[in-house]
Amino acid sequence: MTNHSLLGAQRTMLVVVLFSLALLGTTEACKGHSTSFTQTGIVCRITRPATLVLNQETTKVIQRAFQRATYPDIKGEKIMFLLGKVSYGLHNIQISNLSIASSQVDLKKDKSIDIAIQNVSVIFKGTLQYGYHGGWLLRVQQSVDFEIDTSINLQINTRLTCDGGRVQADTSDCYLSFHKLALHLHGEKQPGWLEQLFTDFISFTMKLILKGQVCKEINVLANIMADFVQKKAALFLTDGDIGLDISLTRAPAIKDNYLESHHKGVLTYKNQSSILPDSTYNPSLLGDSRMLYFWFSDKVLSSLAKAAFLDKRLMLTLTGDEFKALLQDKGLDTNQDILREIFQHSSFSDSQVEVRSLTAPQIICQPEGTTVKSSVSVEIRLLHQDRAPTVAFSFEEDIVTVIQASYEDKKLILDLSDFQIHHKSFHSASTLCKSQESIQEFLKTLTAMVGIPVVISWLEPALTTLLNSKGLDLFDIINPEIITNKGYLVLQMDFGFPQHLLEDFLQTII
Repeated sequence: MTNHSLLGAQRTMLVVVLFSLALLGTTEACKGHSTSFTQTGIVCRITRPATLVLNQETTKVIQRAFQRATYPDIKGEKIMFLLGKVSYGLHNIQISNLSIASSQVDLKKDKSIDIAIQNVSVIFKGTLQYGYHGGWLLRVQQSVDFEIDTSINLQINTRLTCDGGRVQADTSDCYLSFHKLALHLHGEKQPGWLEQLFTDFISFTMKLILKGQVCKEINVLANIMADFVQKKAALFLTDGDIGLDISLTRAPAIKDNYLESHHKGVLTYKNQSSILPDSTYNPSLLGDSRMLYFWFSDKVLSSLAKAAFLDKRLMLTLTGDEFKALLQDKGLDTNQDILREIFQHSSFSDSQVEVRSLTAPQIICQPEGTTVKSSVSVEIRLLHQDRAPTVAFSFEEDIVTVIQASYEDKKLILDLSDFQIHHKSFHSASTLCKSQESIQEFLKTLTAMVGIPVVISWLEPALTTLLNSKGLDLFDIINPEIITNKGYLVLQMDFGFPQHLLEDFLQTII
């Protein structure tokens, strides 16, 4: 049977798809000092069309930045002709009526990700306290409510740095330009000259305060978002004791048409990390016609298969009746003489079949598909009421399968394009009358007709369910392709905006 060689292959394909969807929400890389690709196991490339899609909801994050920012009291004083010394203070500043007209994103080669926010309309409300001390013993102290009606353009040029392998966003290159700032006082019978007076006084200070507080909050949110996305990706790639270290390995590539991040892709199993051989990645392996690309070294896939083997996941047990039904479905139940000898004339109901991988499967990517090499053991066990099960029959085979995977209509589809079966040995608890040649041919037929097709038909819905439990079905994935070549696998796709990720993120910053 090939149950477990296929199981190893499909688990690795599962992780590939999970990783691709986990990173849909990020457009950030890490700027480090390395210029080599040797430690890179996984690459994510996001192209210009993808940044435009991700930018669709940028305004919601900017709105949250304005809402989260704290606005300190603004105080000042000035000597005025005739009025003497005029002092003022703006207190309890709050915002309302916030709206943003549009947002644009641009990639500046080898520099930054630039976002231009046009026509941020917002009203600042609070209390204005003012007084002036003039000649002739004139003293005036007043307190009135105010509104400041503003219209602002915002330019954010994000540079990317790295701290301990994680993204840090630097948005200090942040500018606010005001093309409207109007002060309105309430409760004054003739406020015109006061409004003009205090607009002149406070406009410069107000602009500095807004720039400092809003840009500061944008930087905070940018790093919260980077951390949020990286944690989401790590969670997608964690299953029990098995995970992947997706720390960034080198400086990002920010080009005119795409930006690209490079990740270790090192297996972590029971808190211990493996070491990957030198990477074969080259930027020419990926294009820029699709929105999103992922490159995986097949060494990453093999390490995941090894972890599944060490974690004793590559095992499958069938009841005798389940096995009988499979034989009947494929028309193999007609070999009654061989079956009776294999099961020692016991009924199917009093038996079970266990399939397990003897070694960690080896995964090799080739143009023909994902090749999985593994050694498989199958045991037929007889069940007894008064004692432990006994092994009636067992056999071992080396199996090579070539699998091509696809994802359509939110379902994982697995196609077997080729296979090879090398029978190694079999052992029976009794003396078989049939020739070894006939037994071997039957076992190969059993593997080809029952093992491979049945395991694939079982894995497709099982892995689709697991993918959906990670939230894969919430993504709008458009025309995904899984392409294999010598030593690596590429995922390429278009996508719609991941609204659920944005909602999850916004919930974390309320």
